[in-house]
Amino acid sequence: MKKTVIITGGTQGIGADIAREFLEAGHNVLIGARHRSGFAEEIHELLKFQEIDVQEESGHRLLVQEALDWSGRLDCYINCAGFSRWSPVEEVDETFWNEMLDINLKGTFWGCKVAAEHLKPGGAIINVSSLASKRGSVNNSVYCASKFGVNGITQSLAKELGSRGIRVNAVCPVYVETPGLLDALENPHAPSKDQDTAKYLNEFAESQAALKRLPMGSEVADVCLYLASEAASAVTGQCINVDCGVLPQ
Repeated sequence: MKKTVIITGGTQGIGADIAREFLEAGHNVLIGARHRSGFAEEIHELLKFQEIDVQEESGHRLLVQEALDWSGRLDCYINCAGFSRWSPVEEVDETFWNEMLDINLKGTFWGCKVAAEHLKPGGAIINVSSLASKRGSVNNSVYCASKFGVNGITQSLAKELGSRGIRVNAVCPVYVETPGLLDALENPHAPSKDQDTAKYLNEFAESQAALKRLPMGSEVADVCLYLASEAASAVTGQCINVDCGVLPQ
């Protein structure tokens, strides 16, 4: 059955991989982001783009209305918009805090809230979290706080919306080599420090991952496609690691 799926932040990186996966499966995909760029510029009869700011509840409402006007239905809402930036605690100011929490956490909550008003029984919400949602790390307190919060929203809403037949899950990737991650790792406060980024990621995979490699964006997308499907009809409230065994649970 063809579904209609909304993906925030689906223009590049993991979001673009998720959008591509759902398109290849034959679903309608509506991307919401600040600017039409990257994957959103591709031409596909099942792909649409809507300019929004995920920090505003009204942006999510605009997305849902666009989906309903286009296809008459909404089956899955994927909150993928977000970013990562390392900072030692003494350099965190209100601007840094607000930007991180407003995009990563508030943006996810608004998406969940608006989607919950329109999803029918069998509908799904998927939040793209992070392995940083499950353990703290140096110079990463604000990002971890935002992603711990995403998992809290996921688990709480799974309980709240379950009686309506709406499932809520999260995916928690470890490092996925995207332009956004590579840029973030250039920060002098990032764990790579002055080390070559590729070398750092290779050494991290070798020392930390059970499979001795890191996941690809397409593998995160595979999990999202499963969570949106009827095959996952009994799965809700889960924050699933996609980490090649970095944090076995």
